[in-house]
Amino acid sequence: MKKKLVVLTGAGISRESGISTFRDSDGLWRKYSFMQLASVEGWQQYPEVVLDFYNARRRQLLEVEPNKAHILLAKLERWFDVTIITQNVDDLHERAGSSHVLHLHGELAKVCSSANKEERTCIVTRPLDNDIHIGDKANDGSQMRPYIVWFGEPVPNMPIAMKVVVDADFFIVVGTSLSVSPANILVNYTGASYNYVIDPNDVMVPDGFFHIKKPATDGMSMLYSLLKRFAGYE
Repeated sequence: MKKKLVVLTGAGISRESGISTFRDSDGLWRKYSFMQLASVEGWQQYPEVVLDFYNARRRQLLEVEPNKAHILLAKLERWFDVTIITQNVDDLHERAGSSHVLHLHGELAKVCSSANKEERTCIVTRPLDNDIHIGDKANDGSQMRPYIVWFGEPVPNMPIAMKVVVDADFFIVVGTSLSVSPANILVNYTGASYNYVIDPNDVMVPDGFFHIKKPATDGMSMLYSLLKRFAGYE
C-alpha cells in the first residue's frame, strides 16, 4: 500500500509560473483595497469592479503553465498516495497532472450562484476566456459570481483538509508563509513522521518541520529525489 503524502501549497508555488498575487497587482487595482476585492462587502459595494478583477485573473491563467514544482508533485503519484491541499485558486496542479486536489479558497475556473454559493447545481466550470458580466445568471436565477472564498465566508473544505493531514505519512508545505488563517492551522494536525517546509524566506517554521530554504521549484527538485529514495526507487 502506498504511503500517504499530503502537500499544502500557497502563492509561492504559482508565482514561479508567473501568477501575480493581490500584492503584486498594479494599475486600476491599486485604487481598491484587498478587502474590497476579496470580501462579501466589496462584492456588494463594487460588483462590476470585483468581476473585472477576477475576469482579469481568470484570463491570466491562459498565459501561464505549470512549473517544475507542480509537475514533480504530480509525478510523486507514481510512488505515493498524494493529496494536494492548496490555498491557490488557479488550476496549475490539475494541469500538471495531480489527480487529488483540494482547493481551500475556491477555483478561478468555476463560477457559482451569489445566493447559494455551495449548492452543487449552482457551481459550474466556465471557460477562462468567457468573462462574467453583470446580468449573467446562475442556475438558480441569481447573479453569477466567481467561485472564490472571500473574507467573511466559511472555508467548506477545511474539515476535509484536517482529516487528510491527520492521516498523512509525509507532509510538505510549499510556497506559503503560513500566515493565512485558517489554512495555517493545518500544520497543527499533522500525524506525519516526516514534515517539510519549502520556502526561500525566513518563515515561521513549526516545531517538527525541516525547512528547505529554497524557492518552490528548487526545493521540490531536492525533496523529490529524497522522497524517491524513501519509496525505494533509488
